[in-house]
Amino acid sequence: MVSRLVLILGDQLTPALSSLSQVDKARDVVVMAEVMGEAATQRHHPKKIALIFSAMRHFAERLRADGWRVRYSRLDDPDNSQSITGELLRRAAETGAQEVITTTPGDWRLTEALDALPLPVTRLEDSRFLATEAEFSAWAKGRKELRMEFFYRLIRRKHGLLMEGDKPAGGKWNYDAENRKPARADLFRPTLPRFAPDAITREVLDLVAQHFPDHFGDLHPFGFATTPEEAEQAATHFFRAALPEFGTYQDAMLKGEDTLYHSLLSPYLNLGLLDPLDLCRRAEAEWRAGRAPLNAAEGFIRQILGWREFVRGIHLLAGPGYTAQNALGHSRPLPAAYWGGETRMACLSDVVRATRENAYAHHIQRLMVTGNFALLAGVDPGAVHDWYLSVYADAHEWVEAPNTIGMSQFADGGMVASKPYVSSGAYIDRMSDYCGGCSYDVKARSGEAACPFNALYWHFLTRHRDRFAANHRMRPMFANLDRMDAATRDAVLDRAEAILIGMDAGKSP
Repeated sequence: MVSRLVLILGDQLTPALSSLSQVDKARDVVVMAEVMGEAATQRHHPKKIALIFSAMRHFAERLRADGWRVRYSRLDDPDNSQSITGELLRRAAETGAQEVITTTPGDWRLTEALDALPLPVTRLEDSRFLATEAEFSAWAKGRKELRMEFFYRLIRRKHGLLMEGDKPAGGKWNYDAENRKPARADLFRPTLPRFAPDAITREVLDLVAQHFPDHFGDLHPFGFATTPEEAEQAATHFFRAALPEFGTYQDAMLKGEDTLYHSLLSPYLNLGLLDPLDLCRRAEAEWRAGRAPLNAAEGFIRQILGWREFVRGIHLLAGPGYTAQNALGHSRPLPAAYWGGETRMACLSDVVRATRENAYAHHIQRLMVTGNFALLAGVDPGAVHDWYLSVYADAHEWVEAPNTIGMSQFADGGMVASKPYVSSGAYIDRMSDYCGGCSYDVKARSGEAACPFNALYWHFLTRHRDRFAANHRMRPMFANLDRMDAATRDAVLDRAEAILIGMDAGKSP
C-alpha cells in the first residue's frame, strides 16, 4: 500500500526539496503533472511552457533512476484531469494513498486549491531559499518601511558572503552606483550557450506547438537548458565570460543585444535546477581570485541574496490579495504593442521583440521600458502583472508579483519601493542606443514628434502630485515641473492627453 503522495510542481525540480526529504521511497509515490490548469491559466509564452515541461520530464527520469516511484501525467494523457488537484485525487484512487505531502507552492491560487483538497495535505516550507519565512517576518515586524537594502545586509551577514569580519568587503554594502554605465556598441559581448533539444525536449516542443499555437511568443529556436548539468554549463560560462563586466553594464540597453552581460540563469534558478547559495559563493570566489571586480560580484549577489529573497518575503507577508492592489487607481488597458502590435517607439518595440523571441528581457528593459511606460500611461497594474507572468520564462507569482505590483507599478502604495520608478526619455537615451533610430524626438516634450515618455512623465507627476510631492526622493522632479512656464506645461500636458486618448481608442504610440 502507498502511504503518501508526494506532489512535485514544475518549479520544484530539486532533489533536496523539503517534501522529498521527508518521505520514504519504499512507501510513498511522487506525483508530477502537466496540466492545462497551470499551463493555460495565463497565456504563457510557448518557450516557457516547453522549458517547464521538458525540465519536469527530465527530473522525473532522474527520480526514477534514483529509485523513486513516479506517477507522471503528460498533458495529452487521455485520463489527465487537467488540474493539479484532479491529478492528486486520481492518483490517490489508483494507489490507495490517504495523504499528500508537498513543498508549499509559490502562488496563492494553487496553495488555496491544495488546502481545499478532500485529503489531508501537509505543506512544508521551501528550504531552497536563503531566508526563512519566520526570519523575514521577524525582520519586517514593526518596521514603517520595508527596504531591501537593510534585509540584504542581514542575510549577507547570516551567510558570510563578501564579508571581512562583520564589515562588508571593500567597506560598502552596495556598489550600485558603479553599476550604471551605458554600454557601447563596439564592446565585446559574450554569446550565451544554447543547448540543442534532446529527444525529450523535441517531444515537448511538438506537444507545445500542437496545444498552444496561438500563445504570444516564438517557440523556435529553443535553446534553454532543461537539466541541472546544462544549467551548470550556463552558470560556468557566465562566471568566466560575463561576470567581470556584469556589474558595470547591468543597467545598459542596446538595440538587438538581448542579454549583454546578463546571465540568463534566473529561469533555471527559479525552477530549482541551480542552487542560489552556490551561485552566490561562486561569484564571491571569482572576486577573491581576482577574476571579477567587487562591483560585479556584489551586484550579482545582491540580485539573488538581496532582491530575490526580499520579494519572496514580500509575497509571503502580503498574502493572496496582493495582486489586486491598485494604489494609484490606474485602469487603462494594456496597449496592443505589448503583444506585438505596431508602435513607433523604438525602445518598446525592441523589448517586446526580445520578449517574443526569447521569453526574456533583462531587468532594466522590464522596469524602465515596459514597466515605466505602463505606469506613466496609467495601465491597470493587474493587466501588467498578467503580462509579465505570461511572457517571461523566469516569472512565477512569488517573484513576479512583488516586482510588478510593487517595484514596477507602485500599486502596493510603497510596500516594496520608496518611490515610483518613472523617468522621461532622457533616462532611456542615456542608458541605451534606442533613441538614435526612433521615430520620436527624445529631446522634445511637446508636439506630435515628441517622445511619449517625456509628455507622459510630466502628466504622471501632475495627476499624482498630491500623493508624491512630499516624497523626499521626488522633490527635485516637482521642482523641475514648477520651473516650467505655463505655456510649455500646457503644451506638454496636451501632448500627453493626445497620447492617452489615442490609447483609449486602441492605438499604441
